[in-house]
Amino acid sequence: MASEHIENKLKLLPEKPGVYIMKDQNGKVIYVGKSKNLKNRVRSYFKSRQYGRRAKLVENIADYETIITATDKESFLLEITLIQKYRPYYNVRLKNGTGGYPYIKITNERDPRMLVTSYVKNDGAYYYGPYPNIYAADETLKFLQKMYPLRRCNGYQGRACLYYHMDQCLGACFREVPEAEYQAQIKKIKSFLNGNVTEAKQILTRRMNEAAQNLEFERAAEVRDQLNYIQATVEKQKIISHDYTQRDVFNFYADKGWLSIQVFYIRQARLMKRTKRLFPILSTPEEEVTNFIVQFYDQQDRVQPREILVPKSIDTDVITQLTGIPARTPVRGQKRALLRMAQENAKYVLDEKFRLLEMNQRKTVGAAHDLSQVLGLPSAHRIEAFDHSHIDGADLVSALVVFEDGKPNKNMYRKYKLKTVTHADEAASTREVIRRRYTRLLKEHSELPDLILMDGGEIQLNAVKDVLENELDLDIPVAGMVKNPKHKTADLLYGVNDQHVDLDPHSQAFYLVQRIQDEVHRFAISFHHDLHSKNSMTSRLDSIKGVGPKTRNKLLRNFGSMKKIEAASVEELQQLGISKTVAQTIHYSFANQVAVGEHAQK
Repeated sequence: MASEHIENKLKLLPEKPGVYIMKDQNGKVIYVGKSKNLKNRVRSYFKSRQYGRRAKLVENIADYETIITATDKESFLLEITLIQKYRPYYNVRLKNGTGGYPYIKITNERDPRMLVTSYVKNDGAYYYGPYPNIYAADETLKFLQKMYPLRRCNGYQGRACLYYHMDQCLGACFREVPEAEYQAQIKKIKSFLNGNVTEAKQILTRRMNEAAQNLEFERAAEVRDQLNYIQATVEKQKIISHDYTQRDVFNFYADKGWLSIQVFYIRQARLMKRTKRLFPILSTPEEEVTNFIVQFYDQQDRVQPREILVPKSIDTDVITQLTGIPARTPVRGQKRALLRMAQENAKYVLDEKFRLLEMNQRKTVGAAHDLSQVLGLPSAHRIEAFDHSHIDGADLVSALVVFEDGKPNKNMYRKYKLKTVTHADEAASTREVIRRRYTRLLKEHSELPDLILMDGGEIQLNAVKDVLENELDLDIPVAGMVKNPKHKTADLLYGVNDQHVDLDPHSQAFYLVQRIQDEVHRFAISFHHDLHSKNSMTSRLDSIKGVGPKTRNKLLRNFGSMKKIEAASVEELQQLGISKTVAQTIHYSFANQVAVGEHAQK
């Protein structure tokens, strides 16, 4: 089940293309994905039943980030860049090279060739890609081999190959092709792959129309598909540019006294990283952004780009003078689109912050206010809740949790080992823990709660009221948290006659009571489990002759668990300062217990 933080963020996801970055509890990137619709895709991880490796991934997600892009193709290319950067554990398909995503490669040979490859090597070759569609890459390669042929054969063989006769090879099979001839073709190929496809598309369109006029409809359909593949493959991108200038892109969004800044790092013609910052505005947004940029490059370990892109409201001359890096504001084209994308992401981050704060306010302070109104109380600022736990009447404990303004204050949680109760008695347990808790608060002149919640029914309520009214002379409202047959929060018992107070199951007040009931139950069970485990260990040690409290504590402190004590040798036990006789007694006592257990199993 997703955490409350993630549940809130899921409600704010945009229905736009982009990349999502999943992180574990340590903030480490464990998965990167992309989608045409971020809202649908990211929600599917937490709202659908998962199996196998994907279920393991979801279990480890503690938070996520999103980067909005303009198109699905941009999100695909950004996804690959981020996977190659972070190497997330769950991205198995891109662990080696590109893991199946194709590039078109022009080889670095005397007689170069064109081919499709899934791996980029540092071999001096020219690579273009990667592509989202292997078929588009293959079809584009076939088209290039027909339009701008290089070498298709295996090399010199003394006679012209079939491809040469088909005008798809420059003839390295029977002659020495001048390097200038290859370079002229490669220049055309690079121009085409860099997006200059107008001439090629005109040629294909003409061929398609001619085939249709000649009633060669299958041929016309083939050319049409080739047109579509080429458009999908070589269409210009904003994420992967063919301008290899290193640049940082800054943009911002300001609202309600807060400023959101996004920085895109463009390296090797790719968006390699982004930085986001949120802080309150003390002057004007423009002054804050200018100061941020100057301080951004004032760090000694900061790698400086060749160029800075900023929106038109920022003075580029000031930025250039103070940072020593040329700054400019693009007015059109790819770089302008990058600025827009940075601003859109800045706006999304700030809007998300405000909406999360609003949700949190409704679920905390708002929920506490709603609950006070339902019960007719002036305030429910501070709520204290109690629960008991035991196993067959043994190891009786109680636990207290404190909620302030609808949020748990874990520093105020308390654990109680019951001293006067020796068997399962809900009324007696309640009286003891209430008496101990509020006698102490009165002695310390500490703040009393606005409401006490008991995880139980009339027995617990009557016990609380008896101690508060008749022993401590306190007038604190008390309610019982009632569960339905499925052990889920149902309603409250409250008032003079402990009447049922129905809570709207869709109200924030109901969700608050549910959270308190779940939390106090969890805390009580956790405390009881720890105490029971410790008592089980100490009772086994106490039954061994020669082991007193000091030796028992020494063993538990050094070995940490009964399993490790059982596995310890006589020599290891002696190293703690235990006599040889006692060490042998401990060792053989556990050995005999294991032997008896194994015999019983047989």
